[in-house]
Amino acid sequence: MAEFAGHEVAALPFFTPETVTTDHGGPYKSHELVSAERELGCNVLPARALRPTDKFAVERAFSAFKTLLFEHLLGFTGTDVADRGSDPEADAVLTFSQMEHLIATWIVQVWQARELGEYAPAWGPGERHSPNSLFAAAMQQGGFSLRIPEPELYYRLLRRHHVKIHPRRGVKILGLWYHAPVLDEPRYLLPSQRGGRHAGKWAVSSDRRDRRTVFFQDPDDHQVWHTLRWNGLPPEGEVPAFSDKSAADLLAEARRAGLAPRSDAELLPVLLKLLGSVTPVAAWPSQAGKKDRAARSREHTRAQAAATDRPQPDAVPAPAAMPQPWERHAQAVRAAVDADRRRRRESAEPAALTAPPLLEESLRSNLFLLPAHAPVGQADDEPLENT
Repeated sequence: MAEFAGHEVAALPFFTPETVTTDHGGPYKSHELVSAERELGCNVLPARALRPTDKFAVERAFSAFKTLLFEHLLGFTGTDVADRGSDPEADAVLTFSQMEHLIATWIVQVWQARELGEYAPAWGPGERHSPNSLFAAAMQQGGFSLRIPEPELYYRLLRRHHVKIHPRRGVKILGLWYHAPVLDEPRYLLPSQRGGRHAGKWAVSSDRRDRRTVFFQDPDDHQVWHTLRWNGLPPEGEVPAFSDKSAADLLAEARRAGLAPRSDAELLPVLLKLLGSVTPVAAWPSQAGKKDRAARSREHTRAQAAATDRPQPDAVPAPAAMPQPWERHAQAVRAAVDADRRRRRESAEPAALTAPPLLEESLRSNLFLLPAHAPVGQADDEPLENT
């Protein structure tokens, strides 16, 4: 596909849905999702409350997943406690990546090739069809409008913030400061030419899955996006990725401790402490609570997905994402903590220590001796310093 387009393409579907039908869940009504759908040119059609028939295709797919796949797996809990085993959590043996691969394989090999039966199309009641055959018939009838997205589409689908640019400090996004040398140019220190609701402000995009960086679009060349690093990041080395939740916990911990940092660099030790937590690394998979383990796994997966979606230019490589396994995550946290301690030790300059003079060399033994720092050729009539 990249060879056909002549450029790198975004990791997104190559056709845009005309209409997206959703229920009234919070994630589907969020501003980020609605703005992304509008950017792609989709029509948003909310389903009526308590009307599952408005989204029957999705409900039928979920029911098929449950009856044809999930109930045959170890650790299946079901919708009723009577359907559960004696200890379903102890029987669970699949990791998140293994479960995702299993579902994707089942969709391709079973669901898409499964005969529909009574759900055959009206124009072919006596024919045998599957989702694959119906998709091929639709493409043959209406054609396939190939839309190859460019990598910059990733930036346009992110959440936008309209802020002012402060000299030598950058922009403040959700409590954290971000800066890059490009913001020190004189044209960015003036109010922008934007009008309306956000008059005089600059638009900055952020990925809630990885708060280490934000992105600023060049107003002259809209194809160029500048990466702004968090001011708390060290100049060398990498810090594990952290999401919006970790950033909120960081600011709450700073307020609770009464910390009034002069710069975000003073928040880095607090962040590393939150990422490493007080729980020993060996106790994370077994002794940690289920809620804590789920939150950590979710944050690792989101960071990995953000690194995969982000374009990888040759000149400016993107920061490495936090690895998903527990052991590699623990190693990344320990390496970041050690690097921060090393930087603080190197930045602290020890006071110069001088050995005291010996007793026989001091002025106490002879009051007529001149001090060692007295200039040579001092006048005889000048008073001598006494100890």
